[in-house]
Amino acid sequence: MAYWLFKTEPDTFSIDTLKQQKVSPWEGVRNYQARNMLRDEIKCGDQVLIYHSSCKDIGVVGIAKVVKEAYPDHFQFEPTSGYFDPKATLENPPWVMVDIEYQQHLRLVSLARMKKVAELAEMPLVKRGNRLSVMPVTSAQWQHILAMTGQFLAAVTP
Repeated sequence: MAYWLFKTEPDTFSIDTLKQQKVSPWEGVRNYQARNMLRDEIKCGDQVLIYHSSCKDIGVVGIAKVVKEAYPDHFQFEPTSGYFDPKATLENPPWVMVDIEYQQHLRLVSLARMKKVAELAEMPLVKRGNRLSVMPVTSAQWQHILAMTGQFLAAVTP
């Protein structure tokens, strides 16, 4: 099992939306590095920190689990979609998505707080210029962020 952080803007898709839907595709990734992680590294059972960005309360807000591995993102084929890619073909679709399942909300762990913690200094999230929509998280970083919530989370820790 691996650990990940998925970034989302809560005005578009929030942890509350995921809770309502229970399972949702993580679509719209249009960065090749993030796409490669979705396609090649993220597996069923992997744990995901949901991170709200571009909002008042920026930070980790919840946990999800990957329940379906990479498959073609159908929005790349829809001309009316903001994620449409005119170069995409059915034979060789460049963009993929995974399905995630809601696990639970967390007390906010803000980016500002995470930046002050030495144990998280190597996280791509806290490094300048490294904020992809999909980022790996080490087991130690995962544990530290969960501890920062102050919640008892035995069911979701390794």
